[in-house]
Amino acid sequence: MVALLARRALLAAALGPASRRRLPRHHASAAARLSSGAGGEPEAQGRGGPTPMLRHLLLKLRATGPVTVAEYMREALTNPGQGYYTRRGGIGESGDFITSPEISQVFGELIGIWCISEWMATGKPKAFQLVELGPGRGTLTDDILRVFSQLASLLSKCDISIHLVEVSPKLSEMQALMLTGGRVQPDPQDESAYMKGITKTGVPIFWHRDIQDVPPGYSFYLAHEFFDALPIHKFQRTGKGWREVLVDIDPEVPDQLRFVLSPSSTPATENFIQPEETRDHVEVCPEAGVIIQRLACRLEKDGGAALVADYGHDGTKTDTFRGFRNHKLHDVLKDPGTADLTADVDFSYLRKMTQGKAATLGPIKQREFLKNMGIDLRLQVLLQNSHDPATREQLLQSYDMLMNPKKMGDCFNFFALLPHHRLAQTDRKHKPESKSPLPPVAGFGELSLT
Repeated sequence: MVALLARRALLAAALGPASRRRLPRHHASAAARLSSGAGGEPEAQGRGGPTPMLRHLLLKLRATGPVTVAEYMREALTNPGQGYYTRRGGIGESGDFITSPEISQVFGELIGIWCISEWMATGKPKAFQLVELGPGRGTLTDDILRVFSQLASLLSKCDISIHLVEVSPKLSEMQALMLTGGRVQPDPQDESAYMKGITKTGVPIFWHRDIQDVPPGYSFYLAHEFFDALPIHKFQRTGKGWREVLVDIDPEVPDQLRFVLSPSSTPATENFIQPEETRDHVEVCPEAGVIIQRLACRLEKDGGAALVADYGHDGTKTDTFRGFRNHKLHDVLKDPGTADLTADVDFSYLRKMTQGKAATLGPIKQREFLKNMGIDLRLQVLLQNSHDPATREQLLQSYDMLMNPKKMGDCFNFFALLPHHRLAQTDRKHKPESKSPLPPVAGFGELSLT
């Protein structure tokens, strides 16, 4: 009850009036992106010549033979010259997909409240870092910073810094413009940060290419729609055992790609398939496993928390690899470099890869998490303070988009990593005066440790 009252107080103090963020015309397609599987009808594309990325891949495949789906994704998304994220990165109404922070300011505000709630629950450390992995256009961090600014009196004795892990030059420019007004400078002296500045609210901000470059220290790590874009390996069970799905040139159409099965087991099939696996088709993201291990080690050593928000499953789904372009399904092998490629996150794999170094909570549905965080109270306040019919309609539509089970409400999941001691009962042997456990983790209610 005390934790609930504290959260209500934070909501009342932190959340100001509604901003006039437009609800995108394509808001309905965001739900389609989440709920559709790889078997959906892809968007029909015109038959132009090969894209620069396709030409690059064709040369590579002719020289080396088939590549793994992971290698294909890595090239298509992050190739320095022609990768989707490095040169396009179409987030927003004019892009290829929409994310929750772009739909409603309330989403980011509640994540900000979550961070402060955890900071308070762990004794208000004198400093913390907010670290966002794959921060898109910077909208989520911008909304969180607004909450921090409105709670400046509470955070006045806390040294806060922002750290963005971003590989895309184009997106880092957009983030810098949104968060600092463009007042940033490259930092060649600092090997860990390639750019730094001061946010509009006066908080130091740094850009890094890898999570390992983020300085150690008590931190809140946020990964919103980050893990779904990491490269996956795909595997198919056959009568001869597990075979890896590869990408090769279609011999009947020389400038097109196709999926093939490896003729024998590959190093990936030997290392990534669990002996107890019962599915016939499996997707594994080893890069996600490495990142989760690093997060777990950091939390174990330095404290803090990590919050993952993504669409995914708990080890039950099979073929989820798909592409999106102009808010519609797009053939994953067509025109690489021009579309977003994504696959559902396997939260059971993330949990396993913590290797016991961190406690985990979830996954729970987005609508449950946001409801626990007080989204209904926030909506009431905004509606009471909004006299413009268009603004009220936008608020209701964006709330429905986030919470409706048929839209984002059930498609998205929240998953948290915390140090084990955060969820432990108070040690009465050493603190006999303490009669209650630590407050529950905001958003996850009284969920037991998984």
